[in-house]
Amino acid sequence: MTWASWTTVGIHALPGAVRTAEIGVINGDLTIHTTWSENLAHVAVQYTGATDWYTMEGSPVPCDSEEASRAFHQAVVEAARGGERAEASLEELFQR
Repeated sequence: MTWASWTTVGIHALPGAVRTAEIGVINGDLTIHTTWSENLAHVAVQYTGATDWYTMEGSPVPCDSEEASRAFHQAVVEAARGGERAEASLEELFQR
């Protein structure tokens, strides 16, 4: 089984930019973690320094390669920071 993961710490997420399956919308100082395995990219988020992780709404997303999953992780990070794609769903970010 092939897998890869990426973590970006200290993201200042703007209000409304990050939606979780468990607790809804969160913002502030966040950490985003993407794990790619079995052609799926799983995205989790936590308040930086906290112990609880939350699934980003729409995760997992089909992803055919490690390279594509790395680019997807970066797109999610940029969206959380409030870039032009802040309101995009995870599927829309992957289609970029």
